[in-house]
Amino acid sequence: MIGQKIKLYRRKKGLSLSELSTKSNISKSYLSYIERDVKQNPSIDVLKKIATVMEISVEELIEDSLPGLYQEEHLLDDEWILLIQQAIREGVSKQQFKDFQEYIKYENWTRRKTRK
Repeated sequence: MIGQKIKLYRRKKGLSLSELSTKSNISKSYLSYIERDVKQNPSIDVLKKIATVMEISVEELIEDSLPGLYQEEHLLDDEWILLIQQAIREGVSKQQFKDFQEYIKYENWTRRKTRK
């Protein structure tokens, strides 16, 4: 969960993983491990460095809930997040996801059309 939050805040700040690495003085590979939840318990010192760059508190990173920026702006609950993560792990590309969205739009359009 901390890894997801770090990634969300990093993206909101418009930082690449390399930029966060440079600004926080934490190796890019270690940050990647944290964001992918390979390393799930980074030290408080690491969290302080990340929080400083993100201009947030360490508490915001370690709270159990997802940050408001994720829940409010994107309206995704935990189930949606897990489904998306699973799709990514299974190799679903952004284009495939967009194609699927277009297919769903078509299906919904077809259903509406046949009801009339």
